Amino acid sequence: MIGELFIDPNRCIGCRACEEACSECPGHGGHTMIHLDYLERSTSVQTAPTVCMHCTDPACASVCPADAIKVDAAGVVLSALAERCIGCGNCGLACPFGVPEVHAGYELMMKCDLCYDRTAVGQKPMCATVCPSGALFYGTREEVEDLRRARPLNLFQFGDEVVRTRNHLMVPAPTGVLPVTWANGPPRSRAEQHLEEALC
Repeated sequence: MIGELFIDPNRCIGCRACEEACSECPGHGGHTMIHLDYLERSTSVQTAPTVCMHCTDPACASVCPADAIKVDAAGVVLSALAERCIGCGNCGLACPFGVPEVHAGYELMMKCDLCYDRTAVGQKPMCATVCPSGALFYGTREEVEDLRRARPLNLFQFGDEVVRTRNHLMVPAPTGVLPVTWANGPPRSRAEQHLEEALC
């Protein structure tokens, strides 16, 4: 049975071991599917891994005009099928977490698929295997709740929209839903940032 990924930003030390390990996975062509982001770049050096959250109703798959993004029986949202992906970037714009990216060299959307080649046979994803601080933990909800004070959360609210994910964010808050609010409007996804840079 495939486990679940638990992301604890408070444990991230910014070592980038997850990115390096991910880029070495077969099929990634030296590209990492996980990214380390700064939480508040202007006031802090705190980092956190950004990885596909594997939504239970993935917007990326819903907006794909080529039907290139599939979800397996365990709920893992897979990278786009090379023979179907047209590189339009709709997936990146639709994702509430801004995760999918179209890699120019491949003209293909590539993103975290929980190291499907590994997890499907009972192994941990590469990122969770190498994370020295436990910011990325792969296992069951029961295991992580026994080990951590923080609680796993997989419900996120974007305005009126509630998004349930397969992966969990570890939070100290006792609430069941994490409201996502921003002082200056919603954050731009990586795809929107790339589009803006291309138009400048």
